[in-house]
Amino acid sequence: MNREQLINVLLEPRITEKSTMIGDKYKQFVFKVAKQVSKPEIKRAVELMFEVEVESVQVCNVRGKRKVFGQRSGHRVGWKKAYVRLKPGFDIDYMGAQ
Repeated sequence: MNREQLINVLLEPRITEKSTMIGDKYKQFVFKVAKQVSKPEIKRAVELMFEVEVESVQVCNVRGKRKVFGQRSGHRVGWKKAYVRLKPGFDIDYMGAQ
């Protein structure tokens, strides 16, 4: 993949209570990624965007939830989540604090 395509791999960081605990304890960060990308593409995208070295990548597909709107039933769209573990000595700072 070229540089422009790698920028479109990471859609957003997932900042939740669980992802914050995982980040503090295991140096893992959670991202919402495009559904069709693979682990090596996610690794290259994180290394390009944040200038860090990635140790490993784990992915999981999150199924959309069933929802009921009045008398109509539907479901939300599923998405793909990536857990990215960094090598020792590297960190990602979302807030830009110094």
